[in-house]
Amino acid sequence: MFRLAAIVSVFLLSIAPTLAKPLVAEVSLSQQVLTIVYKGKAIATWQVSTGRAGYRTPTGSFRPMRMYREYYSKQYDDSPMPNSVFYDRGYAIHGSYDTGSLGRPASHGCIRLHPADAEKFFDLVVTVGAENTRIIVRN
Repeated sequence: MFRLAAIVSVFLLSIAPTLAKPLVAEVSLSQQVLTIVYKGKAIATWQVSTGRAGYRTPTGSFRPMRMYREYYSKQYDDSPMPNSVFYDRGYAIHGSYDTGSLGRPASHGCIRLHPADAEKFFDLVVTVGAENTRIIVRN
């Protein structure tokens, strides 16, 4: 009986972080898509552009650090980055008006979305809270 309880406890502890984060943005670098998972259910999949040759998009599990409805890149000629959700130093998920590049690597490392999709994602993070959001970037 004790052994079964220990196994159940370990299982519950392993899924607790998932249960505590009802909004997950899963980015696939190989497929160039972002899938939004809310309370364990995929609710949207959007094309993205990530780091092109010579630039990397960091992989790993992150949470939003800061957010801006309107933001302009300090590194790249004041390029507009609408609905920016920064998750790792200067890297963000944000809108891009270069929509023809979506679906293939084209950025300096950020995760670019169609502006309408970036707004939806931003609004979701605001609604559920940054503390309840996880961003996972995988190869």
